[in-house]
Amino acid sequence: MSAASVSLPRWDLSDLYPGYDSPGFKGDLTRAAKDAAAFEDKYKGKVTALDAAGLLGLIHDYEALEELIGRLGSFAGLAYASDMADEKSVQHYGNTQGALNDLGTHLIFLDLELNLIEDDALAGFYAANDDLARYRPWLDHIRAMKPYQLDEQLETLLHEKSATGRQAMMRLFDETTANMTVPLGGKDVPMEEALNQTMEADGKKREVAATALSQVFQDNQRLFTLVTNTLAKDKAIEDKWRGLPAPNSGRHLANQVEPEVVDALRQAVQSSYKNISHRYYALKAKWLGVDQLNFWDRNAPLPDADERKIPWSDAQSTVLDAYGGFALPMADLAKNFFDKPWIDAELRVGKSPGAFSHPTVPSAHPYVLLNYQGTVRDVMTLAHELGHGVHQLLAAEQGALLADTPLTLAETASVFGEMLTFRSMLNKTEDPKTRRIMLANKVEDMINTVVRQIAFYEFELRLHDARKQGELSAADIGQLWMTVQSESLGPAIKLNEGYETWWCYIPHFIHSPFYVYAYAFGDCLVNALYQTYEEAEDGFAERYFDMLRAGGTKRHKELLAPFGLDASDPAFWHRGLNLISGFIDELEADLEG
Repeated sequence: MSAASVSLPRWDLSDLYPGYDSPGFKGDLTRAAKDAAAFEDKYKGKVTALDAAGLLGLIHDYEALEELIGRLGSFAGLAYASDMADEKSVQHYGNTQGALNDLGTHLIFLDLELNLIEDDALAGFYAANDDLARYRPWLDHIRAMKPYQLDEQLETLLHEKSATGRQAMMRLFDETTANMTVPLGGKDVPMEEALNQTMEADGKKREVAATALSQVFQDNQRLFTLVTNTLAKDKAIEDKWRGLPAPNSGRHLANQVEPEVVDALRQAVQSSYKNISHRYYALKAKWLGVDQLNFWDRNAPLPDADERKIPWSDAQSTVLDAYGGFALPMADLAKNFFDKPWIDAELRVGKSPGAFSHPTVPSAHPYVLLNYQGTVRDVMTLAHELGHGVHQLLAAEQGALLADTPLTLAETASVFGEMLTFRSMLNKTEDPKTRRIMLANKVEDMINTVVRQIAFYEFELRLHDARKQGELSAADIGQLWMTVQSESLGPAIKLNEGYETWWCYIPHFIHSPFYVYAYAFGDCLVNALYQTYEEAEDGFAERYFDMLRAGGTKRHKELLAPFGLDASDPAFWHRGLNLISGFIDELEADLEG
């Protein structure tokens, strides 16, 4: 065990429930089912007859129910993510999901009937009742789906069948990837450990890890191909019945972002491929003394890179110092995650790969999961997830219905936290060589966040379009993947044999189709926001905290207006991309000098 992995924290979920079989969990699950049925009995068929006070009462009742359901689902999901190899955990998760899915059928009427209220009537309610007007963003979000909703019978059927359809496919994917091991060094290691080895200084180790991963993906790609085809077809069927114009339309509606804004982002990034990723990887190849990088060299450390493993305590102080340098309240909020058992950082088989911050419910607190191995990237991941955690703590005051932030804005605080941490570390670095390495690493992270995620988004667009013509083979999907990767990475990256399978393990394609553009949205937004911060007079931190506290009560135009930013302006995206390009300019000048 490395020094970085000694005494890594594991979270304690008892703030939600003491355990699977606790009386509290069982009692709440029973109560949730009864409350959902009682809610249906009280309001079904009567929503359009409610006055403003009655509608507010309905919302308060529903919010309390959502808080209870959210607590139950969060506990089951987090316990499952902790150990997907444990049969009891898996069974408990499945049973809980089934129970919540069943009680959800009592609530299907709500959106349908809320959308039957006339616009004029709602406007009058808002004018007459300020407490009700506070929930307008939530109601507007529901009513955005009005043109695409089905009748109650069909909505109920889709909801109930999701347990044996979409949710079952997602669970199959999760359990497969969580339990996949990779043969390395004479032993089987978790997939995350093998992926981490592709960033080792030793090129042979990178190649061995990449080759082993490719083989594991190859061995499992028949299953992943089935899951991908099934979910894409399932989505196409539902979209057709709803009348959604494109496969990504539902995501735009959920994100409360206009399609043209996302298209502007996509086009801006794709038009910058040559100036950003192609140029950087050509520079990196020159740096490493080769004409072309193998795909497993893409994230290789640069010559003279600091390969020391960073102890957990140092990672903690690095992030908290950076947050505190921006605003002490931000560091104080983040410190809760370390002082209390709100983080699971240990690497182990069966644990969910990757990283996330789960907001749970406003009456509790977020939990952060990561797989910490002591690299600089792991420190940045910690800063990223704690940014989410701080955001979730601040937005919790909005309550269960208004705390959730659209995905496009949910990445703002996380990427801003990363940028604060990077800038703090860079400013403390006096050695030019170390500074160059840090700057290059940041460029790579930004390329992974912006270029790579837009390439993922493009891959999804092409995959869902191709699926309309019939079922796709693993080779078909691999060809789409290789084409898009070649376009985005450029000629300096050699896409060796085996890389055609690397679409297999990416969970966003399975869990949240078209989610990935939110990362690029957030990164470019933060680049522009951070430039505003550097140029701002006093008061930026207060405006920033106000933005985070808003949760889901405002859309991007309203949230960015106090900073003088507008995401609908194409120049906005180029401003963010120019920051990355400027970093590459600095690296090129340094290398040539």
